[in-house]
Amino acid sequence: MLTGSDLLTKVKDLGDVSKSDLVRACGYVSTKKDGGERLNFTAFYEALLEAKGLSFGAPGSAGIGKGGRKLSYVATVQGNGNLLIGKAYTALLDLKPGDEFEIKLGRKQIRLVPAGEADEE
Repeated sequence: MLTGSDLLTKVKDLGDVSKSDLVRACGYVSTKKDGGERLNFTAFYEALLEAKGLSFGAPGSAGIGKGGRKLSYVATVQGNGNLLIGKAYTALLDLKPGDEFEIKLGRKQIRLVPAGEADEE
């Protein structure tokens, strides 16, 4: 699969060909279980955007959640009483399953402090 300047050069050289031929020529093809060919359009277009200098879904793309929506930094208590933070926020903080936090309650705030770390006020 071509990336970076090699991808941009190939796209420019191919000129006016079909999208399928373009994806195939740049190497974004995989084989299905039945032996057929699968064109990986999404991977191709992500690589093309990245080659053009646009960061797409990379770690550290602060403030962008699923589907490219901007994060609101607002959480809502659900009907069952749970307060859900969400995957986009845990990804921004590089949190992993099993990470533990102490819950610190203030007058009108909740602080989550990683277990074992000192609370900075």
